Amino acid sequence: MNTVHKHWKEASTLILAAGTKCSSSPSRSWGAACWNHKVLLLKRSTQSRFMPEAYVFPGGMADPSDFCSEWLGVFHAFRHKPNLGLGVVKQPAETRPPMFAMDRRELGSPIPGDVAFRICALRETFEECGVLLVIPKRKEMDVLRSAEHIGDHPPDLPAGLTQVTDICDRTILTRWRALVNENPSNFIKMCQELELMPNIWALHEWGNWLTPTARSGNRYDTAFYICCLSDVPFTVQDDKEIVHIKWATPPEVLHSYRAKEMWIAPPQFYELSRLCHYPSLSELHTFASQRSQEGCEHWLPVVLKTDTELLSLLPGDKLYPETGFSTQTLDSTILTDPGLGGDGAVETGLHRLVLQDAYSTSVQISITPKYKHLSPLPVPAPQDPSELKDDITSNH
Repeated sequence: MNTVHKHWKEASTLILAAGTKCSSSPSRSWGAACWNHKVLLLKRSTQSRFMPEAYVFPGGMADPSDFCSEWLGVFHAFRHKPNLGLGVVKQPAETRPPMFAMDRRELGSPIPGDVAFRICALRETFEECGVLLVIPKRKEMDVLRSAEHIGDHPPDLPAGLTQVTDICDRTILTRWRALVNENPSNFIKMCQELELMPNIWALHEWGNWLTPTARSGNRYDTAFYICCLSDVPFTVQDDKEIVHIKWATPPEVLHSYRAKEMWIAPPQFYELSRLCHYPSLSELHTFASQRSQEGCEHWLPVVLKTDTELLSLLPGDKLYPETGFSTQTLDSTILTDPGLGGDGAVETGLHRLVLQDAYSTSVQISITPKYKHLSPLPVPAPQDPSELKDDITSNH
């Protein structure tokens, strides 16, 4: 595993957006009257060691089995394709997040990080909510032909929305899900026995967040991916690690958070605010698939406390330290710098989350995102609280 950041455990998370019938937008100020997709959020149990009771995207810590050489047999037809058919991002290797840039062969694994972290995200999604994104081996050559023209860069027109199909009897999957929860290495065995390939090609690189050094306990270096599904899939919670499953539009989630009906962590707040640009699932899919080959930034929030609020500084902010991995305590008196304004004018060089309390978060950004990514949209006040209620929950 990655030894560069020994205080962070590598992890993956998956933003799942699934097609639905059009639903009203909570506010016309979002610029659209109809959302035709919802995102999946899972509520952690009170017993979770990391962010108990938070609503999170599915995901979890990487396991050594995600880097196991046996995956080369599962992806045999893709062994000689760049990143097993994923292609190569345009981002220079020297600026890539370490979890992606590291040569895993130096750690004894032939599986690139770009592949292993997708496997991790797919495995964890299956474990936590039963959604299994795989491709039958009998369709291997179809996928290979689709990847033939990718080369180093993706096609101008992305593949269609991902479909979740029943690959076997649900009781068989239930048995395998229990086995994978017991031991992550059983995910490889399941794919081998049922002749399946994890659908790594359906996942698009979205971002890379690290737990701030200010946080005690476990810290994670997490790869964020996004996948656009044609329809809402069957989901099932285990009532152990996950106690509730929620499908809702990004504005619905953000307004429910502001109404203190649910709690989400700052990275989820930021990413959901980004998703608010796209009420159309097809447009989100096109953007995500084409942008993913640009690469992403390595974000370690640096926390600055003031008398009235907490600032979570992100790379590009004028106050962000030269090395984000510094454990120094930033002096809040730097906020009195005349260059920081305070008269209501738009300041330059801002990229930060501002937290007044656990349910009052906002994003201040006046820089241009790198790698053709999106800036978060501000969260407007809802017009009708009744519109915030989601109509899709777990369907087990």
